[in-house]
Amino acid sequence: MEHSNQHFDVIISGGGLSGSLMALSLSKLSKTDGSFLTIAIVETQTFKQTSSADDHALFDARVLALSHGSANYLAKLGVWQYLKDDACAITDIDISDRGHFAKARLTAKDHGVNALGYVIDMALIGKAQLKALSQNTNINNNIHWFNPDSIADIDWQGQGLDKDQSQQQNDSDPDKTKIKVTLNSGKVLSTQLLLGCDGVHSPVRKLANIEVTCADYQQVALIANVSTSKAHQQKAFERFTEFGPIAMLPLKSVNSSSSTDGESRCSLVWTMTPEQAEEINKLSDDAFKVALERAFGSYLGAITHVGKRDTYPLVLLQAQQQSYHRMALVGNSAHTIHPIAGQGFNLGLRDVEVMAELVTKAVAAGQDIGRFSLLYSYQLNRTKDQREVIQLTDSLVTLFANDLPPLVLGRNIGLQALNFIAPLKNALVKKTMGY
Repeated sequence: MEHSNQHFDVIISGGGLSGSLMALSLSKLSKTDGSFLTIAIVETQTFKQTSSADDHALFDARVLALSHGSANYLAKLGVWQYLKDDACAITDIDISDRGHFAKARLTAKDHGVNALGYVIDMALIGKAQLKALSQNTNINNNIHWFNPDSIADIDWQGQGLDKDQSQQQNDSDPDKTKIKVTLNSGKVLSTQLLLGCDGVHSPVRKLANIEVTCADYQQVALIANVSTSKAHQQKAFERFTEFGPIAMLPLKSVNSSSSTDGESRCSLVWTMTPEQAEEINKLSDDAFKVALERAFGSYLGAITHVGKRDTYPLVLLQAQQQSYHRMALVGNSAHTIHPIAGQGFNLGLRDVEVMAELVTKAVAAGQDIGRFSLLYSYQLNRTKDQREVIQLTDSLVTLFANDLPPLVLGRNIGLQALNFIAPLKNALVKKTMGY
């Protein structure tokens, strides 16, 4: 079906995790005339809804840690029903510093919840979101995909008007209430609101000439799924070592008779320097198991199986502004952070949630959903939350990457204090749970 030169209430650049979730969050909104918001999703990839049941694919799948708040939001949108059976609840988190005395434990029951968060394969989250979105689309027929395609150019009509001028011209000049988007296929679309959910190399961010600040941590994350001789018992571990922090996240069983089955399957995220990663990656699987056991300790017994190893460079990327003329950045297009506390996807999910709340209120009031005040409110809200999370992750990276005796002593005292100072622990748990 040809959609050339069509108008949509919202255009979403990117149909991945953030983009499909953004579309789902807006898909049931109806305007004052009773019609649903029309939404276009522009995505470079052709989605293939395939499911693999083989153990190897399941074992090597990349995973995400969902905060308690993120799981609640996915439940609200009708996504969690497709995920809950495959998600592994985190009931406890053990934090330790290798070679030093301090340890801290965060426990779900101490905070009145069944789980602090959940761990699940990334691909399953994407498929669940697309399934829920597809069901809404079949009912409302208001979601239109343009894929494989991408945004080549944007005509920022009305750009340069301040908020008062823009409001005054809304009725007299309808063209000032929208922007035009040209796709690489040649199609031309228009919209009141463009949402950039298109990742770290966001095309729409570049077209808006929004600068980014980028800090290279001089670290890489080595990621693999492993199994251990002891059951994880739904416990996650954050272990700080001389190589760098090791996160060991519990995974659900893959339900087979293979040696990777059972409640001993974990997702490993091991942060280290590029030079260390190069040496570690040269190791055979058996030698890697020994190196990991030495660094992580005996909390889960021996490492019995190692899946495919991948490494990813770690950088902190921040867009210098989160909004532009009739446009906002969502998820990784606005920020990419260190994985040390597992907050990246959850931070992007809260971008989606806040934008959806603002658009919902504007639609209910019959207001322009791309107006300056809405986008400015979004930017103010998200900047605060992002700053707090980045400060948390940056401070952990700095504190635990330094072996100076005063810092070692200070961080170990801090870890011990977490166990005994309730307000400190509650503040940390609240932020990591997504509230």
